[in-house]
Amino acid sequence: MSEEHTPFALVVDDDALIRMDASDILQDAGFRVLDAATPEEALSILEKRGDSVQLLFTDVRMPPSDLDGFYLAQKCAASWPDIRIIIASGQIEPKADDLPEGAVFVRKPFSADVVHDHLLQLLPDGKKPEPLKRRASSLG
Repeated sequence: MSEEHTPFALVVDDDALIRMDASDILQDAGFRVLDAATPEEALSILEKRGDSVQLLFTDVRMPPSDLDGFYLAQKCAASWPDIRIIIASGQIEPKADDLPEGAVFVRKPFSADVVHDHLLQLLPDGKKPEPLKRRASSLG
């Protein structure tokens, strides 16, 4: 798959190390990665590039922002319904109405295998990047 057809993922976390780890996991799955440290920064990126983003991977709490990952996920689902959403937290468990329909929650710390397994379930076959398709076929 040529780079211009490689899908984008947007990683949002206030912790730079976690953001880098999540970015590496998503790059290994075949995404080009954009990143943001706050929900506000993420919304700005989505306003400009939302049509080319296929996945939002967001933390929940991102001080000092007044917004959180649940708000970002709900706003993303409403404005860009084709973007798939993974929400991660090590501190907060989502309540029933926190997650937009179809979004997935993962507990921190997360592993590449956990994230890749969720991506296999979350993304339709035609939208899976090539490395993820190979993983799916190797799992058989």
